[in-house]
Amino acid sequence: MSEKNQKNGDVKFGIGAIVRHRLYPFRGVVVDVDPEFDNTDEWYESIPAEVRPDKAQPFYHLLAENSDSYYTAYVSQQNLVLDGDNGPVDHPDVEEMFDGIAGDNYMLRPGSYN
Repeated sequence: MSEKNQKNGDVKFGIGAIVRHRLYPFRGVVVDVDPEFDNTDEWYESIPAEVRPDKAQPFYHLLAENSDSYYTAYVSQQNLVLDGDNGPVDHPDVEEMFDGIAGDNYMLRPGSYN
């Protein structure tokens, strides 16, 4: 997370937070935060208009999982809620970045983030 992200009071979830999507059946662990939308217009327009989030909010990069697969996701803050009560995330890349869990958050592995 950049220095700007760390100072942004609007950021609700930090790197390592275990979260789930409030509308769709997937969960994940936060690996990066953008203080505002920072993806392509094509990606943004692909979201159905009735659920398309405002760009002026933090967006989170997740190592995500659902019942069928593991993947990376880019999700607006308004669509995430904490989900640490449901245990660890099984995404295979979690162990490359994190050194286990402390409470509801993964602990960043030293040297895993530039």
